[in-house]
Amino acid sequence: MLRLKNITKKYKDFTAVEDVSFEVGKGEIFGLLGPNGAGKSTIVSMIGTILQPTKGEIFIDGISLSENPHDCKTRMGIVPQELALYQSLTARDNLEFFGSLYGLYGNRLKQRVSEVLDILKLTGKGNQEVSEYSGGMKRRVNFGIALMNSPKLLILDEPTVGIDPQSRSHILDTIRRLKEEKGVAVVYTSHYMEEVECLCERVGIVDHGNLIALGSKDGLKQELDACDTLTASFSKANPDALKRLETIRGVKRTSVEKDMITLLVSPGSNVLDIVEDMKNTGIRLTSFQYEEINLESIFLQLTGKSLRN
Repeated sequence: MLRLKNITKKYKDFTAVEDVSFEVGKGEIFGLLGPNGAGKSTIVSMIGTILQPTKGEIFIDGISLSENPHDCKTRMGIVPQELALYQSLTARDNLEFFGSLYGLYGNRLKQRVSEVLDILKLTGKGNQEVSEYSGGMKRRVNFGIALMNSPKLLILDEPTVGIDPQSRSHILDTIRRLKEEKGVAVVYTSHYMEEVECLCERVGIVDHGNLIALGSKDGLKQELDACDTLTASFSKANPDALKRLETIRGVKRTSVEKDMITLLVSPGSNVLDIVEDMKNTGIRLTSFQYEEINLESIFLQLTGKSLRN
């Protein structure tokens, strides 16, 4: 449904995106991740035709975006991070206006507005001015505008930022239903790693304008030889005991800072055995915590940056 082929974007001497290629299939939810300034927003802007690539090609449903931008736009909906609504209009009026830009009119337009209001669970408030809506309701209308043309491809740029849990849950459930019932392909960017982890089958991680990782969470875990993390605090330990930590079965790397030990261990290791071996070296532990590898751990291993900065 979406294919990026060797996409590059330059601003004079600065390269914002360099030689990025990936594909998103029909009915696939694809997560696009990266620290602030990494280039992911530039990629989204190029897919959405706000920016033009310096070189490379983008295809939507097999159609070249550069050669047939109108045909491509009719096949996709875009939810920007910033709200793109007319606050003095009702939700119904907003949907009608943006739907008319997609070429809808008459009874078909009114029917689609009613359908989208129902999807958004806003039918009863469709004639209320958007300025009177809560932040979560505004986000839902912002999302609904992208659905007016029944898109085959959805580009979602942080669609749940700053909203209440109910609206967030509703948007995520709607994305899943569009995938399952309509086969809609989705490109999803978010700073909420737990959303991406539960929603997306595959992810691409961008840093310094380059696509540095691409695949499923399990695939990236194997490819990167990623580790689970065991952290433990201690009240007493001699230097020799701390040096012996790396000899414990399953431990791959160790670090010690003040009274805290961090061990990177092979996924699936027996935690209690490792803790017992630590005690047997003469270290007096006061507490410990074990975390399995997750998407944020993989992200940090690759970029060394917190996504929420």
